[in-house]
Amino acid sequence: MIRIDHPLPWNSPGTQRQLSVLQFGQGPRKAYIQAALHADELPGMRVAVALRQRLATLEAAGQLRGRIELVPVANPIGLVQVFQATHQGRFDFASGKNFNRDFPDLAALITPKLHSLLRDDAADNLALIRELMVAALHELPPAASPLEGLQRLLLGHACTADLVLDLHCDFESVLLLYALPQLWPRLSGLAAHLGAQAALLAEDSGGQSFDEACATPWLKLAAAFPDAAIPAACLATTIELGGMADTEAQRAEANAEAILAFLAEQDFIEGSWPNRPEHQCPATPFAGAQYAYAPHPGVVSYLRPLGARVAVGDPLFEVIDPLSGQHSIVRATTDGLLYARERLRFAQPGLWLAKVAGAMPIRSGRLLSD
Repeated sequence: MIRIDHPLPWNSPGTQRQLSVLQFGQGPRKAYIQAALHADELPGMRVAVALRQRLATLEAAGQLRGRIELVPVANPIGLVQVFQATHQGRFDFASGKNFNRDFPDLAALITPKLHSLLRDDAADNLALIRELMVAALHELPPAASPLEGLQRLLLGHACTADLVLDLHCDFESVLLLYALPQLWPRLSGLAAHLGAQAALLAEDSGGQSFDEACATPWLKLAAAFPDAAIPAACLATTIELGGMADTEAQRAEANAEAILAFLAEQDFIEGSWPNRPEHQCPATPFAGAQYAYAPHPGVVSYLRPLGARVAVGDPLFEVIDPLSGQHSIVRATTDGLLYARERLRFAQPGLWLAKVAGAMPIRSGRLLSD
C-alpha cells in the first residue's frame, strides 16, 4: 500500500488539513472508492475500514490485477464540524455549500482543446481525454477555499479511473444506488451483490454531484464529437449504504465483500468470489421519486416501515401540532418503494420527511435536494 497525503489550501496558522489517498496494486486500469464526502455519513467510512484491511491482504497475496485507490476520509473539513455535540458534515460551515455539489465541469474545461486532437481510435482518445482532464484541473486558478481545493483533489484522482464508487448514506434508508441510466446495465451487478432495494437513474440530477462529475463528461464529449470514438470510460455511481446509524461491523464487512466481488467481476481482483445473486432490484427514474413534506409543524409519526411497497393514497406519516391539535396524514402520490425517511421527528418548513421511488416521472428540473 502507498499512502499519498495532499495538504489542503488555506489552512489557518497552527493547523493543517490533508486528504489521504491509499493506493493498492498497480496496472493501467484503476478503481477509485471514496467514503464520507458528506462527513457525517459514517457507514461508508466503516465500509472503507473493512475494504482497507481486505485490500491489504489481497495485495500481499498478489491478487490485485489493477490499481485501487481508497479514500476512507473524503472530507477532512466536514469531519471536524461539530456544533453543540451534533456533527454537521453535509454543508461547509465557511460557505454554506453542500460538499457534494458543483464539482468542476471537466467536459466544459477540455472541449475547446479537443477539436484537432481526437482520433478514430477509442483507446487513444481515452488516454488523451484523461490527460487533458488532469491538466485542466491543474491549470485552474488557485483554489479560493479549502472546499475548492478538496473538490479538485478528489476529482483529480477519480477522473482517471475506470470505476468510481462514492459511498454515502441517507438519514434512514434502504441500500440503493444513484447512477446515469446509460451505466445501469453495467452497474446492476453491483446492486445485486449489495442486495440493493432501489436504483434511481438520471443523466443530470441538477447538482453536478461527484459521481456525475466523473461519468457525465464522457457522454457530453461523445455528443459534442459524434464522429470521434469516445467511450463511456468512467463507470461511476453513488451508493447509499442505508441510514446514518448503520455502522455495525457485520453489515459493513458484508458490504465490503460485495464491493470486492463486483471488483472481481470487473477484473480488478483474482480469485474465487461469490456468484452474482439472481435478484435484481428495479431501476426507476430519479424524476419518479416523491419527496413528501408536512403541511404544517408538528410531531411526526411514520406509518410505513422503510422498504415498504406503497400505492397512491397509502399513508406515509402523520403530523400533529401538540398545541392546536391540528392533525394531518401525508400520503403517497405514486406507487413505489418507501426508500428513505428523515431522522428528525418534528416537521419543519421545506424539510422532506419521506421519499418514495416510483416508476413514472413526476418531477423535473433539479432533482437533488440540498
